[in-house]
Amino acid sequence: MAIIQKTREEIELMRESALVVSRTLGMLAGEVKPGVTTLYLDKLAEDYIRSQDAIPGFLGLYDFPNTLCMSPNEQVVHGIPNDKPLVEGDIISIDCGAIKNGFYGDHAYTFEVGEVSPEVKKLLEVTKQSLYVGIEQLKVGNRVGDVGYAIQKFTEDHGYGVVRELVGHGLGTTMHEDPEMPNYGKRGRGKKFVEGMVVAIEPMTNMGTRNIKQHNDGWTITTRDNQPSAHFEHDVAIVDGKPELLSTFAYIYKALGIESDEETPFRQQALVL
Repeated sequence: MAIIQKTREEIELMRESALVVSRTLGMLAGEVKPGVTTLYLDKLAEDYIRSQDAIPGFLGLYDFPNTLCMSPNEQVVHGIPNDKPLVEGDIISIDCGAIKNGFYGDHAYTFEVGEVSPEVKKLLEVTKQSLYVGIEQLKVGNRVGDVGYAIQKFTEDHGYGVVRELVGHGLGTTMHEDPEMPNYGKRGRGKKFVEGMVVAIEPMTNMGTRNIKQHNDGWTITTRDNQPSAHFEHDVAIVDGKPELLSTFAYIYKALGIESDEETPFRQQALVL
């Protein structure tokens, strides 16, 4: 398969799709609390996405039954929403997709439910930092292995396991385009990055080993040692040879009262909330 390069106009349409997802996650940020069920959050997300003149990107994709992938604690990704309430100290990865203007947005954040342990908080922070370490390497002339190597080295230097079987991906009019974007690799290996490409970069980091297992529902992935796992994802384009964020955590941070300038190096234009 070949990398599908997008025009500037298409990238701006994809930014709209990504920001639908960003606003959805921002709306959910204020709702993630002990006692809330993931099915309730899923319904909120579906209604909100449709209110934005968009449609849920995951619902029915490969026969997935819901709008959100909701993966608490030891679940890595692809968890199915259910009626079990969240409890104090949980973490939950919320992965969301939306289709607007014919393009996909695909974006994830791992939320704290109430107060979490310092060890879990560090896992989340390192995983999120590794996302930006990877994004730094998304520039014309570099290769897929440069992003994977950067994420892997940063994460493993902190003593965490990097999931191998699940990867980021190209993004466009379909959810999964070329190239695959592993969170591990060797520098200088893999497909070369080109102007106008758009990818979803999404480190998945385990507190214990990198080993995972798939459950009988055909979707849910958990760590094999049942240790917690974290997951963060951004949509990123290459514009003028450099990485340009299309998605943002700013809506989440606004809802949670968090101040951050982590995205500033990856924005060539100001984000207006």
